[in-house]
Amino acid sequence: MTPPLQLGAPPLEVVDGAVALAPSAEELIRSRDRRRVQDARRHGRRWYLMWLLVGPGILAMLGENDGPSMISYAATGATYGLGMFLPFIVVTFAMAAVVQEMCMRVGSVTHRGYGQLVLERYGPLWGWFAAGDLVFTNLVTLIAEFVAIRIGLAYFGIGPGWAAVLGLGLVLVTISGRRYRSWERVVLGMAIFNGLFLVAAVMVRPNWSHVGHAFLTGSPFPGGSFNTLLLLIASTIGATVTPWMIFFQQSASADKGMTKDDVRHGRFDTVVGAALAAVFGCGALIVGAALFTHGGSNINGLAGAGFPGALSRIAGGGVATVFALGLIEAGAVAVLTISASTGYAVGECIGVPHSFNGSGHGSLVFYGANIGAAAIAAAIILVPGAPLLSIALNANVLATVLLPVALVFMIMLARDRELMGQWVNGRLTNWVGVAIVGFISICGAAYAIDSFLQTVHVIS
Repeated sequence: MTPPLQLGAPPLEVVDGAVALAPSAEELIRSRDRRRVQDARRHGRRWYLMWLLVGPGILAMLGENDGPSMISYAATGATYGLGMFLPFIVVTFAMAAVVQEMCMRVGSVTHRGYGQLVLERYGPLWGWFAAGDLVFTNLVTLIAEFVAIRIGLAYFGIGPGWAAVLGLGLVLVTISGRRYRSWERVVLGMAIFNGLFLVAAVMVRPNWSHVGHAFLTGSPFPGGSFNTLLLLIASTIGATVTPWMIFFQQSASADKGMTKDDVRHGRFDTVVGAALAAVFGCGALIVGAALFTHGGSNINGLAGAGFPGALSRIAGGGVATVFALGLIEAGAVAVLTISASTGYAVGECIGVPHSFNGSGHGSLVFYGANIGAAAIAAAIILVPGAPLLSIALNANVLATVLLPVALVFMIMLARDRELMGQWVNGRLTNWVGVAIVGFISICGAAYAIDSFLQTVHVIS
């Protein structure tokens, strides 16, 4: 006999004579997406299967090639030329690939997001700390993304109000379909235009033999202010590996419905994303290096049209236009992915539905956090006298300082045999992960200590 349905209880259905919870609308949508994957796998349609499974890794990597990151790369090129930073960008994205592979694997195996797992495995204190850490960092970073959109639009004479409207409007439009798949495909289509930075690099006509030499051998440690150098190192790290990426890719992999069978494709997705992001990031640095011999270190890239205006004078209007459009794209894609990571984190920690496939009152928290984070950032860039320059310049550094805690929990989850089974981290992955945490911690601490000693006038 089927028990009576209580008010507010999940719907029930009878399956083979047994009572079971009826699948939610979210689960039904995800099961339809999974059916496509299973059909493609069954019929050996390898390229179609790859197309169905790519997304979270590429979006995490190209989303991190955001406005502040690309301006940071360009500022580094303008300050030091190609220097040691060209191969350093590649190294940092290699680190990002290791970290994000763990995120994808944990999300695919457990079907749970990072925030939810930290809460379950290590208790509410650490779960809420991780979520609070992320939300604060995301708000700062989102402000920097709107600043990047504002800079790109300013080159075309468009006011800051339109930057706020564009960024917030994109968030509203992309979530309106209430489908993870449609959201992912739209943002992937936008992310392709991160390649504009590579186009701009070709247009400045660099000496490719010098580029190749810098990439293969690096160059002597650049001179100048040691504190500025530490800032650029910390900023470059924060431009490639950040807390929001950890939350986003693990949660997106679960939201997409990825399983243990999809881990191999998820690795491909992550590595391809890292490779593309590294190439496009190097493109931004090469563009900035065109200003190296023209007073590049004195260019204020975050004031007015900044870098696009300087490029227009040195390399021509075409390069400046492409670079400005690239900044708009970079900021817009990052607004979408970072807002999504905020929604995932808040929903996971509160314990309410947290999926783009969700609908109804149960998903109000997820969608509210997604929209609310973007709305707050959009409002702040319109406040007269707001310290936008300071916020944007320090967004990546803040991510570097706060990243080690998130990384430690990520490694602990990925090496938890009870949780991961045969998909647990290998010994080499564990050691590489620990080395990445140590390296990032040292770089962040070195900049913080040097800045403090200068502030108290111990050093000059």
